[in-house]
Amino acid sequence: MTGTLRRPKRGLWRRIVDFALTDVNTLVDGGLDGAAIERLEEVLLEADFGVDTTLELVEALERAASRGAIATEGDLRDTLRARLAETLAAAEAPAGGGRPADSSPRREGPGVLLLVGVNGVGKTTTAAKLAARLQAEGGRVLLAAADTFRAGAQEQLRAWAERLGTDFVGGTPGADPASVAFDAVAAARARNADWVLVDTAGRLHTQDDLMRELVKIDRVLGRQVEGAPDERLLVVDATSGQNVMNQARQFGASLGLTGLVLAKFDSTARAGTVVAVVRELSVPVRYLGVGESAQDLEAFSPDRYLDKILAPEP
Repeated sequence: MTGTLRRPKRGLWRRIVDFALTDVNTLVDGGLDGAAIERLEEVLLEADFGVDTTLELVEALERAASRGAIATEGDLRDTLRARLAETLAAAEAPAGGGRPADSSPRREGPGVLLLVGVNGVGKTTTAAKLAARLQAEGGRVLLAAADTFRAGAQEQLRAWAERLGTDFVGGTPGADPASVAFDAVAAARARNADWVLVDTAGRLHTQDDLMRELVKIDRVLGRQVEGAPDERLLVVDATSGQNVMNQARQFGASLGLTGLVLAKFDSTARAGTVVAVVRELSVPVRYLGVGESAQDLEAFSPDRYLDKILAPEP
């Protein structure tokens, strides 16, 4: 027999119980001992909760255990869930930002979504997934390819537009991306489209000139439609750990981000990224990318997220 059998990934809760809290009776008998604390911190850090969030969670569990509030494994899970729910609820959507697939534009003109992020995180695929969601809600969508630099970027988004049956506006290679955004909004008005999704070129958050280009696109959209863009969504690779935090900080410094899309989200591996971003940056998570098809984009639900990462697996 060739090859190696791969063990299935364990969810966050299973790892906490198996690795950090092998005997829940230690909690019942008076709290977490030093070794259990270290193991629990290690599990949470590996899941990308971040140092500050990890320390807060461990302290909350210690306090609950010491006052006798945890008598069973279920009590422990409920306590952890309640603390995580409080953190997620603390970040509300910024003024003017609404989940696009759940509502219609509140003014004259099309709704506008601007997608930004570093290279290779899946912005174009995310734009297509968002278009599919908006279409399912009955909206007419126009996809705008404002990435005029990457070879094949126009063709990739155009192919998605043809597959989904949406309108499309692109630009010539090397054209000003802001002019593509301008033309896209004009075309949306002419075609009575409800939504314009602007896919931008990937750029490092440290490239000041390219970040200024994003600001220009944003400004042009605002001149075309009052209050636009409705959403400034930063698409990040959920598997990239603390780089998510760095990207969110830097893009947020240039643009008023209204939300994040976590592409390549795997609840068994990087569960804490969501909590860390919300807690430290107060930027809400809008969507989770969970696959490659047009339907593999979940509107973020705190309850569903917590159910998934704290599932008591057999």
